[in-house]
Amino acid sequence: MRFRVSAAFLLALAGAISISCGGIVDPSQNQVDTFSGTVPPGGGSVQHFSAAKTGEITVKIVSLTPAAVPVVYVQWVGNGDGSCNGGLFQAGLGTANTTAISGQIVSGAYCIALTDYIGQTVTASYTMTVSHP
Repeated sequence: MRFRVSAAFLLALAGAISISCGGIVDPSQNQVDTFSGTVPPGGGSVQHFSAAKTGEITVKIVSLTPAAVPVVYVQWVGNGDGSCNGGLFQAGLGTANTTAISGQIVSGAYCIALTDYIGQTVTASYTMTVSHP
């Protein structure tokens, strides 16, 4: 019987510790970073951010102008040594007012890279939001 009490105590203690460490963050409690920039023809733009905990990520292209650039390529990558070479987590196409990337994220440093996807002839301006724990 003593073993069962000890095991139950340890299980309760582990639960309390995991709750006090924050555990997984509810997406409604996420931090939302807003980034703006430009994507030149044949080029790209990189934005850095950090997730403090495990939870969900959502990358939304809020605006993309001019109309001559209807889409950009969006990549979520690891920050690695600070130059965003830590490996690709997810990629997608981003158009104005759409979610380009969503999924699970663990704590760490990351980058979102937007690049020319259609052979742009003009520089595109964008605003995006990155929701993360």
